[in-house]
Amino acid sequence: MSEPPGAAVSLAEAPASTDRPSKKQEPTRVRQQRRPGRWVVTAVVLVLVAQILHGLVTNPFYQWDRFRYWFLRPAVLDGLLVTLEVTALSAVLGLLGGVLLALGRLSGSAVLRAVSWTYTWLFRSVPLIVVLIFLYNFSALYKTLSLGVPFGPAFVTFDESRLATDMAIAVVGLTLNEAAYAGEVVRGGILSVDQGQHEAAAALGLPRGHRFRRIVFPQALRSITPNYVNQLIGLIKSTSLVFYVSLLDLFGVVQSMGNTYPGDVVPLLMVATVWYLILTSAVSVAQFYVERYYARGATRSLPPTPLQRLRARLAQFRARSRGEAAV
Repeated sequence: MSEPPGAAVSLAEAPASTDRPSKKQEPTRVRQQRRPGRWVVTAVVLVLVAQILHGLVTNPFYQWDRFRYWFLRPAVLDGLLVTLEVTALSAVLGLLGGVLLALGRLSGSAVLRAVSWTYTWLFRSVPLIVVLIFLYNFSALYKTLSLGVPFGPAFVTFDESRLATDMAIAVVGLTLNEAAYAGEVVRGGILSVDQGQHEAAAALGLPRGHRFRRIVFPQALRSITPNYVNQLIGLIKSTSLVFYVSLLDLFGVVQSMGNTYPGDVVPLLMVATVWYLILTSAVSVAQFYVERYYARGATRSLPPTPLQRLRARLAQFRARSRGEAAV
């Protein structure tokens, strides 16, 4: 029987199998999505930054030679030390006062809650300069201070004018103001701790003070640290107001030198600006490492340090360069 045409195909006429590729397949490369808008914005920002830097360097009005002259002068360094001293004392005392105010706000006593709330409301409402000037003239209201029986005889009497030195007025004024804000920061951090932690500590029969010091407060520090460091940066800048109570801090020295050398006002202001930038940057670096320390156990992995990020970027750059060279 003859087969119909096209019913059978000979082996020679069979098409080549598609299972075996005729050519070597190239690996698929993933191309990154193009973002022209990002490059345009980046270019605009770089141009603006370059213009600002060029203006700072080439503008003779800044008098960078006088800036170098004043930057490390002994008078400026003495003012810087006063700023550091006032900031350190006010920060420590303000944080301690803030802890007491926060505990008062969270207390079961209605009197403590009312007094703490009133203190916070008052000192957050009154400007710091008003508090400093009021303390500077405090001796006009109370010439002597005494310790003794309430509403009774006094055992020890102090002359207020001798106690109220310029440094004491500055530290007390900044501490009173800082405690009001620190109290709210600490209270928010305590409230951020899960209620189960309080209940578990109470179930173990731990005293309230031990519960707060060893369990609640260490966990609350994760929330307190970034917020209080912001307050600390603001405190560094607020020290410039102590010049109005006759304390020559960094800004006070710059202001006095500017009055004596009116031609150097701008470089002197730049000196103060750079020193404040250095101080706040140092606090920001300390904030990063403190936050990283208290992040242990709260995150799967600790955030990388700037040095670790730099090493990772270099490793990625080297790997990308080797890959492009191989292609």
